[in-house]
Amino acid sequence: MQCPLLYRFRVIDKLPQKPSEAATRGTLVHAVLEQLFDNPAPERTPGRATSLIPAQWDRLLESKPELAELFAEDPEGERLARWLSEAERLVERWFSLEDPTRLEPAEREMFVETELESGLRLRGVIDRIDVTPTGEVRIVDYKTGKAPRPEYAEGALFQMKFYALVIWRLKGVVPRRLQLVYLGSGDVMTYDPVVADLERVERKLLALWDAISLATETGEWRPRPTKLCGWCDHQALCPEFGGTPPVYPLSVRPAESTQDVQGRMDPVRADTGRPGALEGH
Repeated sequence: MQCPLLYRFRVIDKLPQKPSEAATRGTLVHAVLEQLFDNPAPERTPGRATSLIPAQWDRLLESKPELAELFAEDPEGERLARWLSEAERLVERWFSLEDPTRLEPAEREMFVETELESGLRLRGVIDRIDVTPTGEVRIVDYKTGKAPRPEYAEGALFQMKFYALVIWRLKGVVPRRLQLVYLGSGDVMTYDPVVADLERVERKLLALWDAISLATETGEWRPRPTKLCGWCDHQALCPEFGGTPPVYPLSVRPAESTQDVQGRMDPVRADTGRPGALEGH
């Protein structure tokens, strides 16, 4: 949805991406918030949470040694110290948005997967699922960045509706609430979905998968320039920046006529006959 060519680079060409401080800090903060719930409720304090950061950072480095490159040119450790301090501030801010002593998540970092009638598989990892005594489900996702402006809120909620669709198809329950917790700005965004919302998301995903299937077969992956291009690792290979993509690794066939393409892109089609999977992030 962000950029078809970037999708190709990541999923088909599998080009490596350099680790970033922001993304790695997000991973670190997520790990801390997940582990905090291993402690009894009275011990889920800001001090306890921030004390988990050094060990979680060591664990990340052990699992992904390439992350050490982030601070390779920081012999005195000053930049690393500032980076860890920012992670501490994000963790501490969470306590002003939610009270973990009053929460008992049903699931944390839960991998979910379901298959639609079309054969399309949906899967993702949900940060937290809360379930009330009456069975109502709340899906919670932590974001270490800032909340988007209102005109961009729908894009942010699409990920949550994706998760809600998976839960609905998997368990037959429409989540009562979707909640995005923005630690960067101290905002909480909520949305209460209904069945019609999830049906629209399902139709959109089927259309999206048709577009992905068509581009895979024809090799036509077009760049979509946005402000996010400034953070892309692959500008040197992007035609928008004068680059040339690597040789397409899959066999291709001639593009279909416009009428055929429109038929395959029809968002109400559910019988694509082509297995595949979409992942939520």
